[in-house]
Amino acid sequence: MRVLIYMALGVLAVLAAGCTSKEAPARQAVTSVEAALNELRPDAEKYAPDQLRTAESDLAALQKHLADEKYTTVIAGAPKLNQELASLKEAVVSRQTQEAAAAREWEELSVEVPKMVAAIQNRVNNLTGSRLPKEVSKESFETAKSTFASMKSTWAEATAAFEAGRAMEASDKARIVQGQAKEVSEQLGMNPV
Repeated sequence: MRVLIYMALGVLAVLAAGCTSKEAPARQAVTSVEAALNELRPDAEKYAPDQLRTAESDLAALQKHLADEKYTTVIAGAPKLNQELASLKEAVVSRQTQEAAAAREWEELSVEVPKMVAAIQNRVNNLTGSRLPKEVSKESFETAKSTFASMKSTWAEATAAFEAGRAMEASDKARIVQGQAKEVSEQLGMNPV
């Protein structure tokens, strides 16, 4: 009987030692992932919120496994989460690069487009209430005025987007206005703006 008790105690000791030997690496893995995610979080919230939510959810699952003392599961799951974080960081850097390029494009468009809008506004003012030149039909003049109103609205949205820190949206809208300005200037018989 004593032999069975000693054997049982020996098995328990081996199991306890096995758990203890995996607990430290599991805790370290979770701590490391938490630190990496906390470092990425501010930029990820802005540039990759969906991927951030996925990573946070996966981290919560890993933390639950740690609390449940499923150390082997934690150690096995940590590399996958680290890959997710690497992918998240790449997404953030890519988006930041795109935003920086859009901001540079906005700077150019924010000078060029208002000049185009002002030239079109002058042409519309000059043609309103007067006889239209032969190269401008009444229909094209009305279409141009309608498109011009839409342009001004889109430009206001572009400006608001840039001021709100959404450079990509701002430059996208500014390019739309730029294209419309070229179309309207042709409808109004203007030299290319």
